[in-house]
Amino acid sequence: MVSDQWPVGCALFGSAAWKCAARDAWIGWDRGTRETNRGLLTNNTRFLVLPWVQAPHLASHLLACLARRIRADWQAKYGHPIHALETFVDRSRFRGTCYQAANWVWLGPTQGRTRNDRNHRLSTSVKDVYLYPRPLTTDH
Repeated sequence: MVSDQWPVGCALFGSAAWKCAARDAWIGWDRGTRETNRGLLTNNTRFLVLPWVQAPHLASHLLACLARRIRADWQAKYGHPIHALETFVDRSRFRGTCYQAANWVWLGPTQGRTRNDRNHRLSTSVKDVYLYPRPLTTDH
């Protein structure tokens, strides 16, 4: 994301989380369905508006722009569609206001574990799970 002269922020999307109880329950996925369809989601792994950029509602505006654009970009790059965007907001640091303002759906909290916690021994901050269920298309 760049203005005429300076970057205003950055966004990164990648593979969806392997498992997410709140997301899987909301969508209605069992294990087999999740394993088959997880590739139809993408995870907004990073989103940042640089601290020196001061513009009201910019974060939610950028999220809306990304949601409108990503479907076509993803199809062109990977050869298949995506049907939803997900993200995890660290509730100890952020409130998720920009996601809420951009019409992302709050699904609930995580269990405070990481994807590498197969033995249920690691602990991390609880995150709020948000989903944007139908990325808008740029088709007119």
